[in-house]
Amino acid sequence: MPVTEEQRQQVVENAIREISHIATLPEVTLRIIELVEDPTSTAQDLHAVISNDPALSSRILKVVNSSFYGLPGQIASINRAIVMLGLNAVKNIAIAASLAKLFRGGELTPNFSAKELWNHSNATAIGCKLISDSQGLGLGDEAYLAGLIHDIGIMVEMQYDRSKLIDALDKTGAGPEGVPKVSLLETELEVFGANHQHFGQGLCAKWKFPAPFAAATGFHHNPLSAQSEQVKLVSVVHAADCLAGRVDSGFRLDNPGCQIQKEVRELLKLSDEKIEELAIKLQNITADAANML
Repeated sequence: MPVTEEQRQQVVENAIREISHIATLPEVTLRIIELVEDPTSTAQDLHAVISNDPALSSRILKVVNSSFYGLPGQIASINRAIVMLGLNAVKNIAIAASLAKLFRGGELTPNFSAKELWNHSNATAIGCKLISDSQGLGLGDEAYLAGLIHDIGIMVEMQYDRSKLIDALDKTGAGPEGVPKVSLLETELEVFGANHQHFGQGLCAKWKFPAPFAAATGFHHNPLSAQSEQVKLVSVVHAADCLAGRVDSGFRLDNPGCQIQKEVRELLKLSDEKIEELAIKLQNITADAANML
């Protein structure tokens, strides 16, 4: 029996409320987000906050010095990292380091583990930046974070009711080469009364994330349904999600065909040749970036 929009919203609100003690961002991360969103903040303000957290500082330096950023020479200080990457990129790394802690947990089914989903999220984030840079969209840092959090709703489901998530995962079935027979989006609706897009959007609202990120979590499977000013970013996430599903051991339970929607390809001007080129680049980069965070 189909659920109403009101019932779906209630399901999401109940889940977010139930896991509120688990799905929280560290105070330092929230402070970093506030600083970067404040136009009066400076690089010195950001440096002062990050320097008080040695673990976060070391993670940021590890990422900055990875091949993903391809900077010349080793960056040894947070101050230098902020100068080289900019406030937004450092904010995204800080959020990524915090989110990594949420993607913990053993294998739920033979076809799913939180670690695999985290690897897919990282691959999608990298794919977003590749697409943005390749197509001259100017969304690099914003697109990276949007890609990283796009499937956070699945972790909401996992924290809220593991048995229901296992049921939804099992109902997808196992087709040839691990390709599911039914999309996870359908089985989530059947089991939870909402899918991971709804849960992800709800969590972004709780965390007071900017609207574009809530849109990325809430519409990455149907990007043209997002508000007009957010369609381009969400389309980038959709395309990167599809590309990431094609890499080795890529997560594709929610997107069995890994096909980029025709309208998205046209919007982003992605030819068959360009998609193939980006897929190869993504495969090479993800292999190196797997342990970045």
